Amino acid sequence: MKTVKNLKGKDFINLEDFSSDELKGLIKLAIELKKKTKNGKNLDLLKNKNLVMYFSKPSLRTRLSFEIGMAKLGGKSYVIKQDEIILGKRESIEDTARVISKHADAVTIRTFAHSDVEQFAKFSSIPVVNALTDLSHPCQIMADLLTVYETFKTFKGLKLAYIGDGNNVTNSLLTGCASFGIDITAICPNGYEPNGDEILKAKKIAEKTGSKIEITSDPVVGVQGANIVYTDVWASMGQENEAEARKEIFKNYQINNELMKNTAGNSIVLHCLPAHKGQEITEETFELHANSIFNQAENRMYAQMAILASIIK
Repeated sequence: MKTVKNLKGKDFINLEDFSSDELKGLIKLAIELKKKTKNGKNLDLLKNKNLVMYFSKPSLRTRLSFEIGMAKLGGKSYVIKQDEIILGKRESIEDTARVISKHADAVTIRTFAHSDVEQFAKFSSIPVVNALTDLSHPCQIMADLLTVYETFKTFKGLKLAYIGDGNNVTNSLLTGCASFGIDITAICPNGYEPNGDEILKAKKIAEKTGSKIEITSDPVVGVQGANIVYTDVWASMGQENEAEARKEIFKNYQINNELMKNTAGNSIVLHCLPAHKGQEITEETFELHANSIFNQAENRMYAQMAILASIIK
């Protein structure tokens, strides 16, 4: 099986570091890997390769999808939790990167500060994968795009409406949709929009692909004609002290059946999970679209398998 050309040894930290063709190649490979895996085929693309996974934040989907995905590719994975090394505290980030590089073939990092991942990559001699930072979540968006393609069999002519907090997922969605030519509207309360620099990066990509990027605070206007409606929790990890205040601020930014009446007739709902039903999405709407949401969760593994198979030497 052919992996995506010219990605061996490359870090997967920011979606904008990859061309539209490279990202589309990863989606194509993910589809092939999913088909072969479902058919019980043995995959030895990463036989005798080792992946180290570092977690500063707890995880369900990220750990399972990387760990099981690596096994399905014939490799092995090893988890290091924050209390074991405390990245940048017990030992410097640069020294930790150089030590892990001597033992593994790739490393995934799920942490808070995006700068920690970038600093790690500077001193790492093996590929580094961003498994989530406060700024971005590129692996999640690759799974989202895989789910979109499986549903609509195309990326052309689609509109995605994201409703809620302009967080790391939103930042990466802007870049991901722009790279694939998907129109995207981010619908956020005033003061909770996506990162300004990330908006500018996405708009620069959109100039080449023809994607339309909009930012609005009006949910009804924002979801008009949307094929995909996407949401995330109102308060992310590390924002627990803001959770109660955000319930009031975001109360009108909920996906429900009434709001969905303004979307395209063939629309689906996506949620990167975990879901707080009754807040960002009603339980009724969640269950109506549960098939798409849990396919999206499953696709984390196949998207990441494609990434790992392509970047590990």
